[in-house]
Parts: sequence; structure tokens; C-alpha cells
Amino acid sequence: MAACEYTVKPLFAEPYFITSIADAISPEQIKFIKGLKMLENQVNMISEELYIFDQPELRSIADAVQASLDTYASEIMGISQELYVTQSWALANPPGVGMHGHAHSNSIVSGSLYYSDLPEPVSNMIFDRHRMYQQLALSPEEGKANIYNTTKNIVQPKKGSLVLFSSSLLHFVEPNQSSETRHSIAFNTFLRGKIGSFRDVSELILP
Repeated sequence: MAACEYTVKPLFAEPYFITSIADAISPEQIKFIKGLKMLENQVNMISEELYIFDQPELRSIADAVQASLDTYASEIMGISQELYVTQSWALANPPGVGMHGHAHSNSIVSGSLYYSDLPEPVSNMIFDRHRMYQQLALSPEEGKANIYNTTKNIVQPKKGSLVLFSSSLLHFVEPNQSSETRHSIAFNTFLRGKIGSFRDVSELILP
């Protein structure tokens, strides 16, 4: 039977934002971050300090991240409120180690920063559209994946890449297939400003 005529349009889109802030990162800062005390974190390693952007040594990085958050809030989200970093931490994935699927609680937008050289082959960051148990697993046939039916999207980071995305998105990191440690920084954000409406008694002022 011949296919009927039809139109397909995107209903909603889930963005991720990627830019480079390599110019804001110095060799001294890379050395400083890699020198932070690290603790075991399920499968990988996480810094003991969980507010690393508060460190004066990382001021230029924090400022560059904030500038990108300002752009994301204004141009991508289309809001007047400010996004600001809450917690920020360093991560290290030794050889053979990835990161399980997870999302970020108590955060609006989360970010990943790849501040140093990435070992080859590069471990990708994978976004998964499924946020809960799937009773029916219907995956597109080979060669038929598209924006409407794909279950996963891949981001291959580069040195200096800053990736911003909705904190509710499930994401994971492929196992590190190299013989070197994979380094990155992750962070969460929240809103500052007024949301809601005074007259509709839904106003909330976020300091």
C-alpha cells in the first residue's frame, strides 16, 4: 500500500547548549583542579570540595561559566531571571570507568566542563530520553532513527567544552576505554529573581 500524504512537525524540543571556554582556563588552573583531594564516588572519583567554583584560583573559569549561563537563560530559556551556580565539583574517571545514568535534583540547569585534554578514544556523554521504567521498549529500526523516535543522543566533548542541559535529563558517560584518567567538572544551578505573579498570588522572590 502506498504511503498516505502526511506532515510531521516537532511538538517540543529539549535543548543542550555547547560552547568553548578554553580561553578562560590556564595550565595553572588545570594543575590546581587535578590536585584537589578526591574521594570514591560509587564507580568514579569526586572532589572532596563540592563548591570548587568558590575557590579564588578558579575565578576566571567561574566567570566564563556564569557568562554562558546568562546567555542560556536569556536566549535559550527566554527568561529574565538569573541562573547561578550552586554546587560544583571535579570528577575523575579512571581507565575502564564510566558513569551510570542519572539526573540532577534541586537544580534547573546542570553543566559539564571538560577543562583538560581528553584521553583517546573519547568517552561520550549520552542523553537518554527515558526518565523512568519503560513497560514497552520500542526502538526504531536500523537506519530509521530521527529526532522524533531516537532514544539517545550523543555528545562528544572536547577540551574546553562547556555543556549545559536541563537537570531533569537522564544522562550517563561511556566507560573510559583509554589507559589515562578522564577529567571533568560538573555543576548545578538555581534561579535568582522573581517568578510568578503578584496579582495572581503566585509570586515567589528567590534571593
